[in-house]
Formats: sequence, C-alpha cells, structure tokens
Amino acid sequence: MSDSSPTTMKAPPSAYQIIQIPEPYADVIQRRGLPGGKYVKAEDSPWVPFGDNAAIRHLAFDVRNNIASNILWVKSGGVIGTHRHRGTVVMVCLEGSVRYLEYDWVAGPGDFIYEPPGITHTLVSDHPQGVKLFGWLQGPIEFYDEHANLIETVDVWWYIHHYESYCRAHGIPINEEMFI
Repeated sequence: MSDSSPTTMKAPPSAYQIIQIPEPYADVIQRRGLPGGKYVKAEDSPWVPFGDNAAIRHLAFDVRNNIASNILWVKSGGVIGTHRHRGTVVMVCLEGSVRYLEYDWVAGPGDFIYEPPGITHTLVSDHPQGVKLFGWLQGPIEFYDEHANLIETVDVWWYIHHYESYCRAHGIPINEEMFI
C-alpha cells in the first residue's frame, strides 16, 4: 500500500501514450487559448545586431503581458550598459560567463539569474568568447549613459521592431509563430 500524498511522489507516473484528460473548458481553450502552445526553432530566428559586440536572437513576443524572450549574445568580452529593470527578468547562462559590476558573483553555463523590478546594474562578460544568455524579460528596461541620463527604454514593442525591421531589411520572412 502506498501513501498517495503529493509529498511522497518520487517521479510522475509514466505511460508512453497520449492520455485524454477531461477538460470542461476545452471549447474555450480551443477558441481563445494557444492549444498545443507555440514552438519556435531557434535557428529560424536571425542574430540581430545589438550594438557593436552583441546580438539578439528573438524567440517570442507576448504583447498582452509585455514579455519578450530571446538569447542575448555578447560576442567577446564586453559590456551591455547600465540598465534598470521595470519588470522581472529571468535568465539562464547557456555559454561563456557573465557578471554585473555591482555584484560579486559570476554566472557560467547552466546558472540561473533572477532580476526583480527596480534593479539597476551593468552586465559584463570577461570571458574571451563572451556569453549567451537565454532570457524571459517582462516589462520595460531603461538604458542609461555614464552620466545617468536615460538613453532608451526597450519593451516588447521595441523588441518586435528590432526583429521585424532587421528581417525586412535582409529579406528574411517574419516568423509569426514568435507572437504569443
């Protein structure tokens, strides 16, 4: 006899088959949701320049929640200027390493970075091959110059424009699957 409380499950039960689970709102989900979710093949998204030493591979744009998802690539040792988050940012370091001038840690491959709203910092990669970061970015990010003057605010609309204008200029089809 096994204890069926949630704290005793070691792994989910597994069956190599599709299980039809009753869903009382299946018709609403079909009409208004994203049945099956979204799939974006990363290599179908171009690397769009972001300054002299960086590029962004856009993966998803959620205009309802002001969220963008992308991979940021700092191509060699370098800096992404001082910026303030007005929403939450979640990142995972994929390659290389990254740190912030304001903190005493260095993130490497597989490391998790969580940035709450209101945080201001300066992203740096000291790694010779730079860094690639997967990011899920909610809300605007404000970029500042060395005198604390606001230079640019980026949000989901900025990211969409960044992606679409690059694609149009280079004859690359816009991937509609990126819009969620």
